[in-house]
This record gives sequence, C-alpha cells and structure tokens, in this order.
Amino acid sequence: MTDPYSSQPHTRHADSLPAVRFRNISRHFGDVKAVDDVSLDILDGEFFTMLGPSGSGKTTCLRMIAGFERPTSGQILLHGQDVSSLPPYERDVNTVFQDYALFPHMTVAENIAYGLMIKKIAKVERTHRVEEMLELVRLPGLGGRKPSQLSGGQRQRVALARALINHPRVLLLDEPLGALDLKLRQAMQLELKTIQQRVGITFIYVTHDQEEALTMSDRLAVFNHGKIEQIGAPYEIYERPATPFVAGFVGISNLVSGDVARRITGSPQTFS
Repeated sequence: MTDPYSSQPHTRHADSLPAVRFRNISRHFGDVKAVDDVSLDILDGEFFTMLGPSGSGKTTCLRMIAGFERPTSGQILLHGQDVSSLPPYERDVNTVFQDYALFPHMTVAENIAYGLMIKKIAKVERTHRVEEMLELVRLPGLGGRKPSQLSGGQRQRVALARALINHPRVLLLDEPLGALDLKLRQAMQLELKTIQQRVGITFIYVTHDQEEALTMSDRLAVFNHGKIEQIGAPYEIYERPATPFVAGFVGISNLVSGDVARRITGSPQTFS
C-alpha cells in the first residue's frame, strides 16, 4: 500500500515560516477576557499542545485557528497568511472533536471519504485514498462497517482518518481522547504521536490532561486565565516551571518563597 504522505517532509524546519503565529491575540466575550494578548509561534510539523484547566483560554485559541471564533484584536497567521477574518472553509486546517462527529447512517468508508465527496473527487481516487487512510490508522478491512459497530477507540481513528484524508497542513485536536477509558486513552496517545510523526504535519492538541501533554508533545503552552504561563518542551515545563501555577498544575513540586528563597537564590520570588 502506498504511503499517502511519503513525499512530504517529516522533519521540522525552525527557519521556515511558523505553521501558526498569534500576534497579540485577544478574544473577549462581553467583560470576560477568554484570551488576553497571546503571542506564540507553532512550528511547521511539530506536535504542539495547549494545556490548561477549564476556562483557561486554550479551546478558544484552537477555535480561532479553525475559524469558528474570530479574535477581538490581533492577528492569526497560517504559514504566513493572515487568516484572522477568513471563514473555516478557506483555511487549510481540519479539526478532530471529542465526540467524533461521525455520520451514523454512513459506513466507515463513506465517513472518511466525505470531504472528498464534497470536493467532487472521482470515486476511484476516493476509494484508493480511503484505503490508504484505513491502513494509516490501522483499521484495514473495516470500511463497510457503521460507526455503531466500532469501539470508542476505533471511532476516534475513523474521525482522525476523515480529518487527514484531505491532507491539511494543520490538524486541530480538541480533547479527542476525553471520552475514552484510561487504558485506551494511553494507547491512543502513542498511536496519535506515531501517526503525527509519519504524516509530518502540524498537530495542535488541546487538553487539560498533564500526562497527555507531557507524553505526546514536542512543545506545549500552559494556559491560565486567558494567558500563557510558559512555553517549552515537556522536560523544560516539568523540570523548570516558570511560575508557581505551572509547578502546581503540571507536576508535584515544592514551592519555596520569602526568606527561604532569598537565602537560596538571593531573591524572594517563589521558585520550585
């Protein structure tokens, strides 16, 4: 079976344009600042996670990348193009949701091929690309089943295949493993990372689960009250938390402040 992504680069290039760039992005809902002056770059081809508790602004950021929400102020650039005002269908991104959003009356193959049908791709090519996707997500031979005949993990793989079949440059994942039990969730973490490395495109993953973020991410941003507390590789976030919030949210840390901190570091600022 031909790898549909074999001709695409599987390595990140730090000197290329970021896949996603936020320039001073804010999103207000009335008096609530859901996202408050956020700036960040997400590199092309990396697995980037937005981690934070409920209400921290991470999902709103994801929705603004997808085009489901528009920023109150600031710019969003996808591969150098300002998309802040573009509708979702004009952005080269796809989204995988927690509830899968599969069509129950369609077969697995029809669900996966739906985006190609909308684009009026010829049936022969649709069939070929669906088979490629089924191989990619390790569901060969299940194209004729209905979603109701699949397990939760299998349905999530179908949703992933449907999102990837159009070869988007950025894939957005909105807490896609939240509905799975612990054992299956842990297995799917490894599965997602393997698929991301194989296809080589940018994955942007939203979660409140620290284990997911630390397991899968190349880098992650820790959100709190609409702002980013810290951006870094998993080991940096875990070993060198920049703020007391990050230390408390991401791992078990001993926070030291006041006179004790001054004696150790020369500063009364809290550290872990």
